[in-house]
Amino acid sequence: MKFELTILGCGGAIPTLERNPTSQYLNIQDRYFLIDCGEGSQIQLRKYKCKFSKIDHIFISHLHGDHFLGLFGYLSTLSLLGRTTPINIYAPEDLMNLIDAHRDISGKNYNFELNFNTLNFKKTTKLFEDNVVEIFSFPVNHSVPCCGFLFKEKLTQRNIIKAKIKDLGLGIGDIKKLKNRENCIVDGKTIVYKDVTVSGNKARSYAYCADTKYDEKIIPFIKDVDVIYHESTFLEELKNKASKTKHSTAIQAAEIALSANSKMLILGHFSARYDNVEKFVQEASSIFKNTVAAYDGYKYQIKN
Repeated sequence: MKFELTILGCGGAIPTLERNPTSQYLNIQDRYFLIDCGEGSQIQLRKYKCKFSKIDHIFISHLHGDHFLGLFGYLSTLSLLGRTTPINIYAPEDLMNLIDAHRDISGKNYNFELNFNTLNFKKTTKLFEDNVVEIFSFPVNHSVPCCGFLFKEKLTQRNIIKAKIKDLGLGIGDIKKLKNRENCIVDGKTIVYKDVTVSGNKARSYAYCADTKYDEKIIPFIKDVDVIYHESTFLEELKNKASKTKHSTAIQAAEIALSANSKMLILGHFSARYDNVEKFVQEASSIFKNTVAAYDGYKYQIKN
């Protein structure tokens, strides 16, 4: 089953011809999530063949324009296309005021309900859960209230050793219990699930570390995650500027990935002053080897 990330835009506050403002599309076992929605996101969704109309959950990290100004057009397009199913938005409270103002001024209402969920900028918060995935927000250190997001698959069922079914006379109810890590009793004998099952697929995880300065406080929230996306607006030579504007350098992003024991780091949110981002990877790789630079259209499948 898929756990696939698509980068729709990896640019900083000023878009370029090569890099759109921040937006990402995440497919977790046919559950579709939009993370931030900079200008042009709906065009990028079409361009990179994402399931445009099947997104049910939208996460907006903060209210800087390069992270949300594409939302109004995207929602309007969905309404024009006849969508009627609700959309869940997780964002700073003031975004709902902006959406309401846009609807009032335009005189246009959406055909669907918006379920608005206000982000908590004080502590880690569970935003969504179903039988496949859990999604959390966690506060980051930026110039306005801002959150990162953590997407975690739930533990999958264990796999039954088929030969044990006949040998032990296991019924359907017994098998379900054992696959769910429960012992059962058959003919008066206790069957221990670890003796008759093997591990299922590994639960995968992804952390989106939105605009933030270097801050070790986020490490406990993202510990042992498979893939981290961390902003790297500047190279190390502009470390002081990064601190002043509450952004990060490539090296600082790598230090977070290393301390969090991540398996992979994706760099993004590159300042428009940089035409080429190879040096970002060079600098970060000196700290954390498995580093790549995002680009618009980049896809990565997190494997079991």
